[in-house]
Amino acid sequence: MGQACLDTLQMLGYSAVFIFILGLPLGIILFLSSRSKLTVMKWMYGVLSFVVNILRSLPFIILIVAMIPLTRSIMGVSYGVEGTIPPLVIGAAPFFARLVETALREVDRGVIEAAHAMGASTFQVIRKVLLPEALPGLIAGMTITVVTLVSYTAMAGMVGGGGLGDLAIRYGYQRYEKEVMIVSVLIIIVMVQLLQMLGDRLVTHFTRK
Repeated sequence: MGQACLDTLQMLGYSAVFIFILGLPLGIILFLSSRSKLTVMKWMYGVLSFVVNILRSLPFIILIVAMIPLTRSIMGVSYGVEGTIPPLVIGAAPFFARLVETALREVDRGVIEAAHAMGASTFQVIRKVLLPEALPGLIAGMTITVVTLVSYTAMAGMVGGGGLGDLAIRYGYQRYEKEVMIVSVLIIIVMVQLLQMLGDRLVTHFTRK
């Protein structure tokens, strides 16, 4: 049970880092291209939006199976903790990118225009205006994403992904050990509650600030 918890936390930790690294820039690009009046940028937004929507619409259990060849070529294995991270990242990064785009849309347009009027470059507006102003929304979006990852890691147990989901399926379901199933579910529930509470506290802190 302890190893299963550790495996789940490793999957969450590594995946969350890569999701943030990929999803944040993608969300910023989606936001900027959607507001641009240039035809090329609008075309790019249409393509990126289409790809993001496709990846978001794929059921995660199907995505894991479909990515087995790619996962094996990247990680060397297609099962366990290492074999679960690529599907987790590909499955959740587009979801987080949409949340980033939504959070940036909530920033007051007047603040952005004022920054441009003072001669700030696009990069400076992103770094000094957009991201600081949207920080509570970004934290909330990341919290939602990580909570979603918990359920994804549980589903990964169906294909030998490791962690609490794998433990619940192999022992709790296949071997009819109900106690293992119940304990695994309770740990997952507690994990989700703690992650949500942490995220809510951070959002409240930075909103007041």
